[in-house]
Amino acid sequence: MITEGHLIDSVAEALQYISYYHPPDFITAMAEAYAREESDSARNAIRQILMNARMAAIGHRPICQDTGSVNVFLDIGVQAPLAWSRTPQEMVDEATRRAYAFAANPLRASIVTDPLGTRRNTRDNTPAMLQTEMVAGSSVSVTVSAKGGGSENKAKFAVLNPSSSVADWVVETVAGLGAGWCPPGMIGLGVGGSVDKAMAMAKRALNDPIDITALRQRGAETAEEHLRLELYERLNALGIGAQGLGGLTAVLDVKIRSFPTHAASLPVALIPNCAATRHVHFSLDGSGPASFSPPDLSLWPDLGEAAVTGRRVDLEALDDALLQSLSPGDTLLLSGRLFTGRDAAHRRMIDGLAKGDPLPVDLRGRAIYYVGPVDPVGDEVIGPAGPTTSTRMDRFTRPLLEASGLKLMIGKAERGAEAIAAIRDHGAVYLIAVGGAAYLVSKAIKKARPVAYQDLGMEAIYEIEVEDMPVTVAVDTKGNSIHQSGPARWRRP
Repeated sequence: MITEGHLIDSVAEALQYISYYHPPDFITAMAEAYAREESDSARNAIRQILMNARMAAIGHRPICQDTGSVNVFLDIGVQAPLAWSRTPQEMVDEATRRAYAFAANPLRASIVTDPLGTRRNTRDNTPAMLQTEMVAGSSVSVTVSAKGGGSENKAKFAVLNPSSSVADWVVETVAGLGAGWCPPGMIGLGVGGSVDKAMAMAKRALNDPIDITALRQRGAETAEEHLRLELYERLNALGIGAQGLGGLTAVLDVKIRSFPTHAASLPVALIPNCAATRHVHFSLDGSGPASFSPPDLSLWPDLGEAAVTGRRVDLEALDDALLQSLSPGDTLLLSGRLFTGRDAAHRRMIDGLAKGDPLPVDLRGRAIYYVGPVDPVGDEVIGPAGPTTSTRMDRFTRPLLEASGLKLMIGKAERGAEAIAAIRDHGAVYLIAVGGAAYLVSKAIKKARPVAYQDLGMEAIYEIEVEDMPVTVAVDTKGNSIHQSGPARWRRP
């Protein structure tokens, strides 16, 4: 019999497993992308992602600070011998609570309830996002994935005219996504069915094996395969590159699932997966919980020296001359004190300023890092602490710069026109840390202490001290952006 314990134990172990292990096919694809990349900025970003992935695999700590919403796909055989009295949702939620509270590797709780109201954190990352289907057979097939918010936020859907080009729509859509989905990654497409069916297919497609290299070698045999090959070439020709810095590879593979649809419709769903792609598949047949084998560390390429190289910058001595000397694409190693603060902290600071309240910390001549870290364990100062998507702070940028004298902002992906104008007008600089390198970044953090808004949990303001924290200049004091110049340089016809 397939018991409740078999499912709960397996899902809980799978969630821990995928928090620190990439699928082997993803590591192989990233290594291939690293080997062929010609853009120095993109190559450096991929190198950091691979370094981070190996460190996480060895240290059993999260690949990314955004340990994701839990996505579980259950295919239950109609003849499966089930000894269940609880619903699949109840069992998967119990597994999620157990996995995210595991003392040796606690995972960040990111799920909020009452999304239109209080948006209160559930504190245990439940409920999970569950898709259940009844299928032929006598086993239960399970796919467990963790989906980060940055890539999830870039999901798109359209109902095209049946005579429209799916390829053209996808290329136009991906070109407009920006870098907030943390490329290099995957593109999942669901074509046909209905609105809900297309989105479900796109999400499932992201967990299919990466096999684009083999497909390119043997050639396409179906309409889906022809579309995959066309999109792989056209999307990478956009020049987006790793982290949107400009380069040869932003898309590691394009996965497509299709389904019959209404004659008047052509539904198309697009969901990207980021550089923290995390999923695992297993089956239950009644013999016990699933077991998981770690990937072979020989999958990782030889990256030479472990350290990231770059120009050293003292955060205690940020003056206008230093800031004006920085150019988009420069790699910097930051040392000194900075503050953390993301969405909720920014909103509270701006609301306070509107009421005439002082800022809770002195940001004059300082740097702020858009991050919500994982809780530390053992002798860690802080848990994995990668950047969050910076565009969410765009609306707060000008009033904060005007009120504070802030000099540096650190996040991930591009800034919008509103924020770039504010950065230029105030002679500030915007830097990016690599999305998908959270454990690597955390090793540069030597001290951390909460200093304001502690009720916000992972969104509280911390003062942290860093040593050689690797970042890239994204927007300089003149308003020049690497996310505009980089892809333009590497775009191919």
